[in-house]
Amino acid sequence: MTESGMWVEKYRPQRLSDVVNQTEIIGSLEALIKDPTDMPHLLFSGSAGVGKTTTALCVTRQILGEYAKDYTLELNASDERGIEMVREKVKKFTKMAGFADIPFKIVILDEADEMTGNAQTALRRIIEDAAENCRFILIANNVSKIIEPIQSRCATFKFTSVSEGDVTSRLDEIARKEGAKADKKGLKAIYDYSEGDLRHAINLMQATASLGAISDENVKSSAGLTKTSDVDKVLKIALSGRVTDAREKMIELIRVYGMSESDFLKYINAAAFKTKHDRLSDILEVIAKYDYRILSGANSEIQLSAMLAELANLEK
Repeated sequence: MTESGMWVEKYRPQRLSDVVNQTEIIGSLEALIKDPTDMPHLLFSGSAGVGKTTTALCVTRQILGEYAKDYTLELNASDERGIEMVREKVKKFTKMAGFADIPFKIVILDEADEMTGNAQTALRRIIEDAAENCRFILIANNVSKIIEPIQSRCATFKFTSVSEGDVTSRLDEIARKEGAKADKKGLKAIYDYSEGDLRHAINLMQATASLGAISDENVKSSAGLTKTSDVDKVLKIALSGRVTDAREKMIELIRVYGMSESDFLKYINAAAFKTKHDRLSDILEVIAKYDYRILSGANSEIQLSAMLAELANLEK
């Protein structure tokens, strides 16, 4: 098996026709870029790992060709969410002179839904002013967080989760190219864990391959799924009122065994249903509240600790 870097980058599609699953979107985009001068600004929405950024890069390469590197600005808006990023980087790029034989420059703003309201308002003005020589491709997980004036200036494409068949087919193709031994149960386990996130699936497969065969057992070990039963114990301990013990076990799962905070919440939600607790609806409401807080940007460790404390108080 080769060890030449991250598989997710090594096998990232280079052309729209290579993008997995999003057939209707790819067909529409290929029609749009036949005459790029008529292409509007684009807004790609959908969950993580379904091909939004890859598609944006493919569009850019196919329109700009050899000039793509020099005439594309790619930014992750979640890293610099404020108005200064828009003014200093985006505005400067759109005003940059020196056109090659290209129809326009392209700005790719990943995670645009993480931008502040003021930054989006400033961006709207730049989109209007730079329409003659620049196109924007905005990428968002949650399109409802993009202000309406920006949405109305873009052609919006909603990306769907990649199907099980497409994920496992792509994984099998990569495994064969890398000389990794993979069986159907192992690939199915990767799909179940990644939930349609192809990027996550490929990363998980590469991590699993380092353990040997891509089997159900190795996938579970690599993903930390062998410790999911311990999440049931965390919930039981918390509901018994032992907050400190529950928190210590939770920290162990996350820091020692590498379970992500989002997975911890997913598994504790599943564990709640197993308990058949009299106050199940209250438990689920608490979990949902802290899931929302973490998604909104609050410190995950603090929020999970507070969640366990609130669960402990339910029995009082």
